[in-house]
Amino acid sequence: MPELPEVETVRKTLEKKLVGRKILSVEVIYPNIIENDVKEFKKNIQNQTIKAMKRRGKWLMFELDDYILLSHLRMEGKYFFKTKDDDYSKHEHVIFKLDNNQELRYNDTRKFGRMLLVKKEDLEKEKKYQELGLEPFDLNLTPEYLKEKFSKIKLPIKTALLDQSIIAGIGNIYANEILFKSKINPFKKVSECTIDEYKKIIDNTKTILSEAIENGGTTIKSYESSEGVHGRFQQHLSVHGKENEPCPICQNLIQKEKVNGRGTYFCPICQNVSNS
Repeated sequence: MPELPEVETVRKTLEKKLVGRKILSVEVIYPNIIENDVKEFKKNIQNQTIKAMKRRGKWLMFELDDYILLSHLRMEGKYFFKTKDDDYSKHEHVIFKLDNNQELRYNDTRKFGRMLLVKKEDLEKEKKYQELGLEPFDLNLTPEYLKEKFSKIKLPIKTALLDQSIIAGIGNIYANEILFKSKINPFKKVSECTIDEYKKIIDNTKTILSEAIENGGTTIKSYESSEGVHGRFQQHLSVHGKENEPCPICQNLIQKEKVNGRGTYFCPICQNVSNS
């Protein structure tokens, strides 16, 4: 699933070609992707100019004249620019017709992606937007903030890092990398973590996500951002996807286990629960 760095890479890619373009109309081939009433969605987005491309957590935000189009890529959502003469592929489900004779096509093999059109003045009241926690680079993301959020829950720290209502944008790949760099065992109960460990998590979150953004995110399996942009951060991963490979620190073999159903890669020596 695309996480913050991948979504930010998509945002930057789309921004170069979309800002200033007008959406003349939209064709919805698979209605379930649209969370609004489809007829209203098509009517309201018509003739709206794209003013800016933004991001909140894992959501892409198309800022229009009067609306915000929220787009979540979920597992394999992608955007591609095509011409009106290009044949449709079976995985292209929403077609935005632009004023430069191009089309922005939303491609999603699994059809898990979602779009939601919200009036600008209603954005702060939108439940999906309200539920998002702090951005990883927000100055309000402090050890004290995490202590307050985590103090009453007994989930493993790996699971807590995936909670988008606490920190928005971290997914499975980067949670594994953050905990490895912080030398914290992914099974450790979040309520047992110290202020110093919260500080390590925050610092390493910023470091790892910044590096991932600089490298265009991480290309895993069939995921690519858009327009053929492939993430290079996979070359810098320390533990994710490296089961039975040597730890880059101690050379012990990386293990893979499930934490609340999510594949979790860690070093049992560097992230020994008694040391974290």
